[in-house]
Amino acid sequence: MLRRLHSEQPESFAFTPENQTWAEAQITKFPEGRQASAIIPLLWRAQEQEGWLTKPAIEYVADMLGMAYIRALEVASFYFMFQLQPTGSIAHVQICGTTSCMICGAEDLIAVCKEKIANKPFTLSADGKFTWEEVECLGACTNAPMAQIGKDYYEDLTAEGFAKLLDDLAAGQVPLPGPQNGRYAAEPKSGLTSLTEYESGKTQYNASVQLAADIGDTVKRIDGTEVPILTPWIGKDGKVAGRDTADTPPPAPKQAVPAAKQAAAAKKAAAEKPKKSAVQEPASPEGGAAAVAEKEPETLSAARGGQADDLKMLKGVGPKLEETLNELGFFHFDQIAAWSEAEIAWVDSRLKFKGRIERDGWIEQAKQLASGEETEFAKKAKADDRYGDDD
Repeated sequence: MLRRLHSEQPESFAFTPENQTWAEAQITKFPEGRQASAIIPLLWRAQEQEGWLTKPAIEYVADMLGMAYIRALEVASFYFMFQLQPTGSIAHVQICGTTSCMICGAEDLIAVCKEKIANKPFTLSADGKFTWEEVECLGACTNAPMAQIGKDYYEDLTAEGFAKLLDDLAAGQVPLPGPQNGRYAAEPKSGLTSLTEYESGKTQYNASVQLAADIGDTVKRIDGTEVPILTPWIGKDGKVAGRDTADTPPPAPKQAVPAAKQAAAAKKAAAEKPKKSAVQEPASPEGGAAAVAEKEPETLSAARGGQADDLKMLKGVGPKLEETLNELGFFHFDQIAAWSEAEIAWVDSRLKFKGRIERDGWIEQAKQLASGEETEFAKKAKADDRYGDDD
């Protein structure tokens, strides 16, 4: 099945501050040079936040991970769990249509979707509140027929009960997920027939439903405030388990910046010319050292001779980040190669991904590129034409 980006796209994307912090934390799971491994969880969180995966969101995540846009698009278009078209403002309904559910009434549920939402899958309902699709087995065969709505399973459905469930959602209610016929989980409909002595001492609902009831995130757009952001792989000393400190990616920035508006924000920041006096930042929550004093580097109003260096040849710099650097007044490798520690801190505080300069070794790369040599990354980037027509 051919999957394309939707014809209508929003102008920009940005994670909420909490989702940004969560996303940066996920990146720390992976060693130096392997940050792209975080692409699936980051794309998924972007979809959870917006309801579907937009082009600006894909590009935003690609910039965070130092990936070419086409590589990120390959992932987004390959996995069918990513919705590349707008979904309902309340929920996207996924009806399981595989054997058990089909035998037990999935076709009746699909008929309800066609009647109450839209005749065709992936089509917004008239009020824009719902979309639907038929999917392969969702693994709840004992509770067939069933549907996934938002994050949760609604099981043991009937056509009448499912229709009412959609009506309740449209009215702003969130029906309790799980079995809809009185079952606790997936036990026989007549009740337990084995291990009956262990029936007492259970929670009000089964584990999945109890979690949904406690958090209340069933059809909620996820903004990162639902549960605490935990990083058990990072010790109290700020070190990632099983990894040397030098290989540990830096802590997350605290503020997300819309990808499409990043350059404008950077231009404004440059125009305001922050004071060159020392600005001390607090230590990172993961136990990192306090920031060094900032000093504004020497900048240019335009590239020398009207010909800027291709800063995308620096590992970790994508098209958007290159644009931001240009807006800040940096066009050439020798400018970056000359940054002092205080100047790195100044630039670092104006990038959405703090710590990238040192983590990706921009200074060393820039010195090599400024001298006329090529880095391994630059050779590969040119060989696979990873930035295409962006040059």
